[in-house]
Amino acid sequence: MYEVTIKRSFSAAHMLKEIGGKCEKLHGHNFIVEVTAAAAQLNDEGVLIDFRELKGWTGEILETLDHRCLNELPCFRQTNPSSENVAAYIFHGLAEKAKSSRVRISKVTVWESEDARVTYRAE
Repeated sequence: MYEVTIKRSFSAAHMLKEIGGKCEKLHGHNFIVEVTAAAAQLNDEGVLIDFRELKGWTGEILETLDHRCLNELPCFRQTNPSSENVAAYIFHGLAEKAKSSRVRISKVTVWESEDARVTYRAE
């Protein structure tokens, strides 16, 4: 199995509901996002996927989150915009984009600080 991982970032604010403490107040993060795509075989050019393609897909999704209050976005109006839910949102968006390719998205990791991260994986 081959894996390719790219790293991107975005900035956003959020308020976490019903968890107690300071995080219930509006605050922001400079999120770092790692996206891993996987496949058993390389393509005819000897690569899993062109990094530019994976970065492009990721950029399209992150553009919808960048410099926004996540709580105000339709995807998080009924869901707490935790890093866990942000990772799942990005994962599912990328999985949809990858349907037309021969690779699958295997995991998305979201860092909300240099010492706190979450990972959402394919089942």
